[in-house]
Amino acid sequence: MSHASEGIRELSRTTVRKGRKFDFEVVRVRMPGGQELEREIVRHGGSAVILPILESGGRRQIVFVENHRFSIGRTLLEIPAGTLEPGEDVGVCAGRELIEETGYRAARIERLAEFYPTPGMTDERMHLFVATGLTHVGQDLEDDESITVRLLDAAEAIRLATSGSMEDGKSILAITLAHARGLI
Repeated sequence: MSHASEGIRELSRTTVRKGRKFDFEVVRVRMPGGQELEREIVRHGGSAVILPILESGGRRQIVFVENHRFSIGRTLLEIPAGTLEPGEDVGVCAGRELIEETGYRAARIERLAEFYPTPGMTDERMHLFVATGLTHVGQDLEDDESITVRLLDAAEAIRLATSGSMEDGKSILAITLAHARGLI
């Protein structure tokens, strides 16, 4: 079996800008036919994504956040997520981000999947977790965050994710996987 990347040779890599959460690089490569190409890449240390399931009185709800995204100029309904600190364990990051963004602490945080959200432009790897046994402890937002918590019944979250109404890819994936595995 042939792999598409065989014969592609990296010629140079230049960091154009170092950012707080990611870096921007220009990579020059030579293709198998000899053609040289430049590609712009966002280098990202990875992130933890958390599907918080709140259970009370036989009812399951998903804890969402409404987060303004400057890149699209709108507020999206999303599950919480955050960037890994250098050397930080992904499970620790998941627990930290869950408290920061939603104000809930989880008794259990279990891995659900890992994926590349946009491999055409970044090497970011998202680590998806399910958080259960939630206790409200209060939000601990960073200075640059303005996040509103929103609870939705699991059935409504599944409907939004599978009907095309939800726009955030990581949330759609998390809800769809959790539903397929009987977790919600």
